[in-house]
Amino acid sequence: MKFDPRHLEILAAIVDRGGLTEGADALGKSQPSVSRTVAQLEARVGTPLFEKQKRPLQPTELCLALAAEGRKVLTASQAASDTVRRYLDGRSGLVRVGGTPIFMDGVISGMIADFQRAQPGVRIDQSYDYAQELMDRLQAGLLDLAICPMKPQAIPQAFAFTSILPGRNVIACGATHPVADRSAVTLSDIAPYPWIAPPTNSPLYEDLRSVLSSIGMRDFRVSFSGGSLTSIVNILERSDALTVLPYSVLFTLRRQKALAALSIKIGHPERDLGILAARDADLGPTVNRFKQFIIREFDSLAGTIIRHERNALWRD
Repeated sequence: MKFDPRHLEILAAIVDRGGLTEGADALGKSQPSVSRTVAQLEARVGTPLFEKQKRPLQPTELCLALAAEGRKVLTASQAASDTVRRYLDGRSGLVRVGGTPIFMDGVISGMIADFQRAQPGVRIDQSYDYAQELMDRLQAGLLDLAICPMKPQAIPQAFAFTSILPGRNVIACGATHPVADRSAVTLSDIAPYPWIAPPTNSPLYEDLRSVLSSIGMRDFRVSFSGGSLTSIVNILERSDALTVLPYSVLFTLRRQKALAALSIKIGHPERDLGILAARDADLGPTVNRFKQFIIREFDSLAGTIIRHERNALWRD
């Protein structure tokens, strides 16, 4: 025997509220329509659902059992409504985000943790890649967003790019490096030391070559290449090697007191860190909430980073 779930909901409301009128009011229905529903149910099951001639209304044992099922329907309906509301508010669902390894590990991962602390119902699928591969995956629908450094004027028409931080690099070393505490560092000071090279497909690799060329270093020795941010930090901390890192990464790692930035000015890349998305993509409420969260985080972070760089590094 099949029942209309709405009829079971009505029966539960009548029992829980103690009467036809009260049940009708709770559901926003008229008393006559609720009475008709009860009559239909009684005809369907072939027995009364309320004791005859008793006031206040007294449900039969069968009525109580059916009302219990009606409560389950109400609970499931409420749960479904809550699910839809959380999704439309961007508080549940999936965000697929890719990005360049140094920035994702050094800066973005902490922001992801903060976002999920506030929105525990959102799942983040994070992956690593560089600009061209990220764009390919965005166009193929395999990613929702990419966070990577790019030249804003060179973004293909098929993509929307939101700049969140200007590109700024520094020469980094371990905190106990022989030249780490010098107020001014010259080319001759750093010439004897080896270098850590980022992966060759990383934008930082070209930055390293450009930086060394700009400060007059034609010959330099690479002692380590291709590692993750963790391996780069570990090697810098335990050796006299140098490397080029985004200042935002060094700023984020400052509490570890493992690294230092040398006071030697270098040219900054013509790139901004930004959020990339396919222009025609429907991001949905959850992805949009995550995107706006990252933008707000960088809005507050950018000024702090620039002030810290000026006061702690250049002191001008």
